[in-house]
Amino acid sequence: MSTPLAPRSSAPVPVSTDATPTRAIGLILLGMVLLSGNDVLFKQMSGDYPLHQLVFTRSAIGLGVASVVLWQQGGLVLLQTRRPVLHLVRALLIVLANMLYFAALVAMPLGVATALFFAAPLFITVLAIPVLGERVGKHRLTALLIGFAGVVVMVLPQGARSEDWADVPRAALLLPIAAAACYAGMQVMTRKLGEASSAVAMTIYIQVAFLVVSGLFYLVAGDGRFVDAAQGESMTFLLRAWVWPAPEDIWKFAVLGGIAAAVGLCLAQAYRIGNAATVASFEYVALPIAIVAGWLVFGERPGWVLLAGSALIALAGLYVFARERARPGDGPAAGRPIRRG
Repeated sequence: MSTPLAPRSSAPVPVSTDATPTRAIGLILLGMVLLSGNDVLFKQMSGDYPLHQLVFTRSAIGLGVASVVLWQQGGLVLLQTRRPVLHLVRALLIVLANMLYFAALVAMPLGVATALFFAAPLFITVLAIPVLGERVGKHRLTALLIGFAGVVVMVLPQGARSEDWADVPRAALLLPIAAAACYAGMQVMTRKLGEASSAVAMTIYIQVAFLVVSGLFYLVAGDGRFVDAAQGESMTFLLRAWVWPAPEDIWKFAVLGGIAAAVGLCLAQAYRIGNAATVASFEYVALPIAIVAGWLVFGERPGWVLLAGSALIALAGLYVFARERARPGDGPAAGRPIRRG
């Protein structure tokens, strides 16, 4: 997962997009497993701590871990960039995506929030065409549409009535979808900026953005002055007052920080070296993981709608993986350097 050291005047060496599909897929799968653990901890702690406190603490620890990796890979020179504005936009997009998603997490079952968020891979595929100039072949597109159909099956009104989320406010259902749109824009920018920036540098940019935004939330609402006017679980989670962590929760904050650094590195590197559409397909694995975690940890027992949708999603991901393994040279970037921005 580490990036080779480069002289001060050199950018990281571009890697052929389709030359290393297995490595990119492995990184995205690891990232999804870690993200699911992150979601479980956030949902567990949402009743005692405000969202911005969890984000601030997680990011502070994550920044420390990422800084150690940065030092090992070459030091502060890797943070230099010719596109600071684009990196700022990318960082703000992922901050917004996280805030929206975690706000949704307290208002609905874990599996439902994750399912709605999985509009993101479809958004990524669509954005990759004009922004990155990638050609999405019919097999990848078919697989993505099958996976997205699995998500639709789970959130259609008739499906919702048969499950445990019929009483979730309609406005809350928009939160993970909006988070998905922000996340998609961030990942497409990762693919573009990754041609000249290391994964650890992009991870540090994001953690700094999380610290700044959550710190501003603390200055405005950290004393809980607005919580009495909050309506709904999501707004209460956002505006609750900061409190000193209970001793039994300190390890949870530490784990959140470690996950933050590891996920940032995995996702940034996966999208740097992999085709955006292919990598996006494998993010669907987080859905069955979330369903199982919701059942085991929170007692959110899955019904047939969630299970049927998960089967479609798993089929789509496995199909893309099989084609990548069988025909590694099949794709627009085979045998060529990745596009430069």
